[in-house]
Order: sequence, then structure tokens, then C-alpha cells
Amino acid sequence: MTWIDFVNLLINGLIEGLVVALPALAMTLVMGVNRFPNAATGDMLTTGAYAAVAVQMLGGWPLWAAALISMVVTAVVSAGSYTLIFRKLAGRPMVSSMLAAIGLGFLLRSLIGFFAGHDQRTFDLPLVRAWNFGGIRILPTDLAIAAVAAACLLVVFVLIYRTSFGRQLRAVADSADLARASGIRAGGLMLSLWLLVGALSSLGGVLLGMKAVVSPEMGWESLIPAFAAMVLGGIGSPVGAVLGALLLCVAQELAVPLMGPSYKLVLSFAVLALVLLVRPAGIMGRVQLVR
Repeated sequence: MTWIDFVNLLINGLIEGLVVALPALAMTLVMGVNRFPNAATGDMLTTGAYAAVAVQMLGGWPLWAAALISMVVTAVVSAGSYTLIFRKLAGRPMVSSMLAAIGLGFLLRSLIGFFAGHDQRTFDLPLVRAWNFGGIRILPTDLAIAAVAAACLLVVFVLIYRTSFGRQLRAVADSADLARASGIRAGGLMLSLWLLVGALSSLGGVLLGMKAVVSPEMGWESLIPAFAAMVLGGIGSPVGAVLGALLLCVAQELAVPLMGPSYKLVLSFAVLALVLLVRPAGIMGRVQLVR
């Protein structure tokens, strides 16, 4: 592998990492506050992608408008799932919410397959040539994907670390009882969190569909890398989720010449197992003692 191949793979890994960071961050927010792994995140991602495809096909709208509408639709679906399912399971063992999330994911995937079919779909995008810098090839579409994902992550971090919403969210994550005693209304806060989670997942689905194709299984295939990124970065750490996604996707791309593209998912499983064995807290997670 030449240094040009290495740079091309590195760039592809960073772009994919920024896209995977969106569902990884969504899972981290739910895990940090609601204390369960939201296995429906991948299918929320698929819901957002198909909503954008439907808006483009039926309304002929540009992709940016279709993406915004799909974010609203998926945010409503996400908030509705919290209101109807996960809020009622609060206080029960974590496995109850996790199994409910798995069931919700199967339901969304089945509904998408029933109404939209199982054929692969693509967004209506203009054909562009890759820029070539001495063998280093960069697609303008990939740059747009990376810029949108990075801007979205920046907005979410500002929201989490620089606003009262973020401070209240961190207070609830640290101790829901103390937060309630301080006058924080957890109901509206949780609803806002799930709206944000749905919008993040939807945007991740649109960006992933721009880079590849839209299919009913796309979210399920992205769930393991996103979950592995969350564990690698540190469960409950938003910054760690993004860092974990970047490291994982770069490692996957650099391993392609050795293992082939078919084994990317296997590498995600391997990284997940290794982190759980060696450092369960992840890169930026905190080790907690449980008695």
C-alpha cells in the first residue's frame, strides 16, 4: 500500500466516521440519560433516509429541504416512541427497554419494507467528478457530507455544553432524583432529548444514503459500528462517541487492503469485544464501582 492509498483510505475513514458519529452520539445521549442501549437507532436512521427519498420522489424538493423534513418526521417518530413506550418502562430493568427498542426497530423496518419495498433507492444528486490532487481523490459530495455532519455535531455540542438545556440534561444524567429536587422538569426535557435523538438519526441516514444507497437494512448494518463507537469512546460520553466513531471507521478503512470490504462489520465486532475485555469504560468513560 502506497502513501497515496493510505491518504485516500484515511480520508474515506474520516468521512465515514463523521457520519457514524451521528447515530453513535444519538445512542450515547439515550444511554447516558435513560440508561439503556437504544437498539432502534439504526432503524430511525433508515426512517429518516426513506422519508427524504419520499419527499424527493413525491414533491420534487431539493435534497436539503427533503433532509430537513425527514429530520422533523423522524424526530416526531422518536418522541412518539418515548411517550408511548419508553416513558412507561422507566424504572424497570434496563433489559425491558432494550427489548422494547429491538421490537420497535423490527416494527419500523417491517413497515418500511411493506410500504417502500426492498429495492435499493438513491437520492437525486447531480453527477460530479472527483478532484484529483496527485492521486488523492476527493469527491465534492463527500466534502459536503463531512461538512454537514461536522456542523451538526458542533451544534449538538454547543447545545449540550453551552446552554441551560444541556446543563439540565447533564444534571438528570448524573442524578434524576437530585435534578427533580432542584426543580428540573424531566418530562419536557426527555421529550426534547428524544426529538434531538430522532433528528440526529435522520440526518445520519440521509448522509449515509448520499454516500451509498438507501435500503431497509441500512440502519441495521450501521447499528453495530455506531454501538461499537459508543463503547470505544466511553458509554455516556458525547465527545467519546465522536472520537470512537472516527477511530473505528479509520481503522476499518485502513484494514480494507488486508481484510477486504466485506469484513468491516467483523472488525466492529472485534473492536467491541476487545474494548469490553480490556477497558470496559472506553477511552473517555469513567470507571464505576458497583456493589
